Amino acid sequence: MKALLFFQHGDLEQVRFKEISIPKLEPGQVLVKTQVAALNHLDLFVLRGLPGLRLEMPHIPGSDAAGVVEDVGEKVNLFSKGDRVMLNPVISCGKCEFCLSEKDNMCVKLRLIGEHTKGTFAEYFVVPESNLKEIPKDISFEDAASFSLVFMTAWHMLKTRAQIKTGDDVFVHGIGGGVSTAALKIIKHCGCRVFVSSSSREKLIRAKEMGADYCFRYDEVEIVTEVMRITGKRGVDVVVDSVGAATWRQSLQLIKKGGRIVTCGATTGFNSETDIRLIFWKQIDILGSTMGNRHEYLKLLKLLGDRALVPTVDRVYPLSEGKRALQYLQNQQQFGKVLLRP
Repeated sequence: MKALLFFQHGDLEQVRFKEISIPKLEPGQVLVKTQVAALNHLDLFVLRGLPGLRLEMPHIPGSDAAGVVEDVGEKVNLFSKGDRVMLNPVISCGKCEFCLSEKDNMCVKLRLIGEHTKGTFAEYFVVPESNLKEIPKDISFEDAASFSLVFMTAWHMLKTRAQIKTGDDVFVHGIGGGVSTAALKIIKHCGCRVFVSSSSREKLIRAKEMGADYCFRYDEVEIVTEVMRITGKRGVDVVVDSVGAATWRQSLQLIKKGGRIVTCGATTGFNSETDIRLIFWKQIDILGSTMGNRHEYLKLLKLLGDRALVPTVDRVYPLSEGKRALQYLQNQQQFGKVLLRP
């Protein structure tokens, strides 16, 4: 089979498109013929290398995909050849205190397909049966492949951790990526007012079309001043900050007293100066979030099937042009999900 892979950590020059063997099935696993795979910024982080991450090389990245079951291993009971399936990339032990309390995204042995194991950027991929779900009726492979990682991440941030409710004001930094566009859709689905920022006029136009109430070019306006004017100096109830170092101080300034800042990442850096006075004086809750749990995923699949939450697809590249697709993602040119088709 053809696959997009790398033999050592580094920049995009390490990425290769090569012929390799189709992976063998073990008991409890399913072989899926990939119809569409989706990129995430995680793929770039894994390529560069993450602290403590030790991978068997060559490594195939990719944490999102949809396809058709090609074969099943022993002890597989839920799927058979020809089934249309989509991927939940969270691998958990099922035995620890977190897994037993429906918090498998906090598993003590948490792993992600494409990060800790070989991923989906290939003509075929193998995963445990428990990581697959049937694609809801009338949902395309493109939408199914684009859905899981970003909507699980955004839903857990917004609904479980920040507990947004109808009427809340929510600010999302850096609109355009997969998680931020998913967050925008969830926020509007929940009946909230949403504020977004970007340096791209085109992305802000797209965000407005998707329902964003206020859109700011952070290189042209003083965002904190504008938000305070709009909210009557109150600030917003929730800030979604996955940008990190470049926006952290602004997040502390944007939030109202008693508000919540929730983060799932830090694309501009992990270390930022924090004015601790703002945290205790404004009584801010700072909430970390990683992926989502299986219970939340079932809720999200119902919303996908009802077309209440549908991902935004930016563009589709052939798998053979995967390096170019990763470059496009690295340049932050996308609005929504970037896909690969074998």
